[in-house]
Amino acid sequence: MLKLNQIWDNILLETESKVSTLQYDLYINQLQPVGIHNDRLYLLAETRALKNIIDKNYKDIIKKCTALVFPTILDVEIITDGDLDNIGKVDKEVDLPVSGNYVSITDDKAVFVAQYSFDNFVVGKSNEYANAVAHAVAENKEIKYNPVFLWGGVGLGKTHLMHAIGNSLQRNFPEKKIKYVTCDQFVNEFIESLHDTANPNAMKNFRNKYRKLDVLMMDDVQFLANKEGTQEEMFHTFNELYLAEKQIILSSDRPPKEIKIEERLKTRFATGVIADIQPPDLETRIAILQKKCNARGYSLNIKVLSLIAEKITNNIREMEGMLHRIISYSTLVGGDPNDMNIVNDALRDYADSSNDIITIDQIVKTTCDYFGVRKEDIIGKKKNKEIVVPRQVCIYLICDILGQSVPLVSIGEYFGGRDHTTVMHARDKISEECKNNDITAARVKDIRDKIYNR
Repeated sequence: MLKLNQIWDNILLETESKVSTLQYDLYINQLQPVGIHNDRLYLLAETRALKNIIDKNYKDIIKKCTALVFPTILDVEIITDGDLDNIGKVDKEVDLPVSGNYVSITDDKAVFVAQYSFDNFVVGKSNEYANAVAHAVAENKEIKYNPVFLWGGVGLGKTHLMHAIGNSLQRNFPEKKIKYVTCDQFVNEFIESLHDTANPNAMKNFRNKYRKLDVLMMDDVQFLANKEGTQEEMFHTFNELYLAEKQIILSSDRPPKEIKIEERLKTRFATGVIADIQPPDLETRIAILQKKCNARGYSLNIKVLSLIAEKITNNIREMEGMLHRIISYSTLVGGDPNDMNIVNDALRDYADSSNDIITIDQIVKTTCDYFGVRKEDIIGKKKNKEIVVPRQVCIYLICDILGQSVPLVSIGEYFGGRDHTTVMHARDKISEECKNNDITAARVKDIRDKIYNR
């Protein structure tokens, strides 16, 4: 008998190699398996918009990948919460014949993405320390750094490094019991064990699963915020592993001190080595794109790669998405992907549909132009009102538009090495003024409209 998560994990493994990393993360990996009924696999989309995107662009891919592993699953249906009552009783554990593509996935054997290795991780000044720490953990049997805490904005390579560590550990130390889990998965498993009243050992089994490991790797620990019960469980899991001298590797989109969790847990996260990954510089971004082109057999010249690298400065996944967009568009229209007319046509639609293309530099430039101040003044040390107000408005807009993709610490560094608390003060001050001061609200709206070209 196969459990639903084993079935879905195998389908994901097949699907991941058929689409870009961006498409996989944004769409396919957001689906949750509901169950199987009448040889049909039901997958839950969080929103109607996601369902429509999957149905239009990715459903056929998912069906083909499903058939490769589970030939008797004849159809796949994407549903939303409103459809749950209409599908009837579904099975979450079934006896299915499998093909040779099936991978036996158990709790004892972590599955890491093979393409996420150290060999294809491009190192630059922005990530060299994090890469060195990751190598040290992956290659040494003795625990030197514990815990290891990797942090950085969305799409900068944290998950790549986590999987690279995992792949290396499994190769070098096959006897080690390793568990890779996203914070979201940990939270859901904890809740399920609490509610599983039919199994008196559910909580004990959950704790044994995580507290008897040699290596615990948890991605996106910022999602522990506001989950008091899970924080309590994580605190005791962390303590037991740490005292037993077992390796703990964590990742987040912000440093420990900025995560809204209990102070005792925050302190433990910061006990070992904290390594940040900053947005790569232009040369590194171009090198990343060249490596991705080599891996996929794309032939793009330096002019096109430079254009992509200049347009997107703080998200590697977004760069990869733009790269695939150019290739797919040129293939569809039968054009040369190095023809700048083709490139511009491919990206025109892309820019209209993506807010991620907006960068800190763009927001700063637009704000400076609006207030008639110089960039070097707004990111410098001047404290006169003519500079302070534009600076605070600029910081507010960066936080509001780019959200968690840019940590407060990074924003502070951009503005002359200011502390993250200064960034928080500016953000909150303008946020409050927008509610109570019509002039400030109008200014912010005007600048925002210019940023979005409205």
